[in-house]
Amino acid sequence: MARGYSFLAKPCPPGFTPSRFIVHSFLSVGRLHLPVFGLFAAAGLMAAMVLSQRTARWARVDAGALWDAGMGAVFSAFLLSRALLVAENFRTSLTHPLLVLELPSLTAAGVILTAIATAVYLRRRRLPLLRVLDAAAPCAALLSVFLEMGRMADGRREGMPTTARWAIASRFGQVHPVEIYSTIAWLALCAALLGLLRLARRAGGTGAWGLLLGGLLLFVTDFFRLPSELYGTSWFDRVQWFALILVTSGGLMLAFGPAARGRAGRRSGNAAALAGKDIGDAL
Repeated sequence: MARGYSFLAKPCPPGFTPSRFIVHSFLSVGRLHLPVFGLFAAAGLMAAMVLSQRTARWARVDAGALWDAGMGAVFSAFLLSRALLVAENFRTSLTHPLLVLELPSLTAAGVILTAIATAVYLRRRRLPLLRVLDAAAPCAALLSVFLEMGRMADGRREGMPTTARWAIASRFGQVHPVEIYSTIAWLALCAALLGLLRLARRAGGTGAWGLLLGGLLLFVTDFFRLPSELYGTSWFDRVQWFALILVTSGGLMLAFGPAARGRAGRRSGNAAALAGKDIGDAL
């Protein structure tokens, strides 16, 4: 039987304000209590790692090295995010350590630091960064599918209030089923990136499209999700600022990366061929 609890049901320590209403469900097996979201996250991680062994061949990357890099990136993401969480709430972590440790630990800043650490690791292992990014893009989308399904199974209802016919009930009233929106969108993106990877001729194209489209997906779906800071004054949510970084990175790669140079080379070759044909006809 699953049982849940809310952080808002507990008295908040001084100086700490929960940013979003969070409900966690547990699958109880005897005295063992397993978090439902954690089970889906673990299943998604394994599915993404298994998929990486196939995408590694399509991207022409060593599958074993990609597996090691993926596992290292996962552990680094959670460790760095947890360290940042404790640093941001240092006083609270001293007085209420369990409350801080129970909070979701994966943050945008932690993901950025993990990307830097992973890039350094790939550099030391002499692995081609762009090809690794190509192989990892569909896997990241598949992991996101499982994370969104985990949020649904966990009982979270983080959508914005709405009067749409397909709205679902929550403690805030009728809200958008944003978890369903995101699940469908990430699944479609995963399929699209797999097809693009199989047809790709130059390194970096699939990864660039993954960053661009994944960032757009995050940015748009976050409009249907409760803000991380209910009383914030920023134009965008933290997730949306992170999404804009992804979109910008992907756009720059498409505009100036190897794929763009390949397109420019093909256009130059076609223009030279046409000019040669015109000269031959004139002679």
